Amino acid sequence: MAYEYTPPKYAQVIAELQRRIESGEYPPGSLLPSENQLSSEFAIARPTVVRALRVLRQEGWIDTQQGKGSFVRGRPALSGSAAERPGLVELDRDESRDQGTLISAETIPAPARIASLLGIAADSGVLRRRRLLHRDGEPSEIVTWWLPVPLAEEAGLDAPEPVRGSVRSVAERTTGKRIDHVAEHVVARQAAPHELELLGISPAAPVLAVYLSVRDATGQPMLAIDLAMPGDLHELEDAYPAG
Repeated sequence: MAYEYTPPKYAQVIAELQRRIESGEYPPGSLLPSENQLSSEFAIARPTVVRALRVLRQEGWIDTQQGKGSFVRGRPALSGSAAERPGLVELDRDESRDQGTLISAETIPAPARIASLLGIAADSGVLRRRRLLHRDGEPSEIVTWWLPVPLAEEAGLDAPEPVRGSVRSVAERTTGKRIDHVAEHVVARQAAPHELELLGISPAAPVLAVYLSVRDATGQPMLAIDLAMPGDLHELEDAYPAG
């Protein structure tokens, strides 16, 4: 059955700013309008503008300078086909600035898949920090951070309140190690009971699950993240050099 698809608001902002850059309206080196100006122009919340600018920065369209704003770089070589990488988005997400609800922050026995991602024994204690994110006022995805208990406690990630700063900055500051790469595994599966309730989907609806193992330069796991998204509302896309 045919249906009409309307991109989410942040994606509409991305598309319009890309159009302006490609048309020369915003030439390389020029300063983009401020976050507040874009929020007013597009009649959207500032966090939505922040998300759009983050994607443009990750894809190489713009550079952001602290205290000065965002400057145009131009059209990157792989633009138009590479979407934001879920691992990078979650590592750099700031809970205190993003729209979302903290569901729980508690220590539980590690499920088998998470234990494998963290390189620990099954049923070892891990900190599970789960949040529900919204897009345009509707439940969009469930984000769960899984951390070794000592790291979580030292970093204050076991507190039932939004974390200031990204999980990347908190983990690197606490461990003294730099996050080097992310191993990503994507599966489609049936929703778990808590996902049905939080996302408001039917038992027959598929869930797109993304499991991320976040590692240092030696390959040692530092933390894990899993994302659960309604499969009929999300798609993942990537592009990469072939030579």
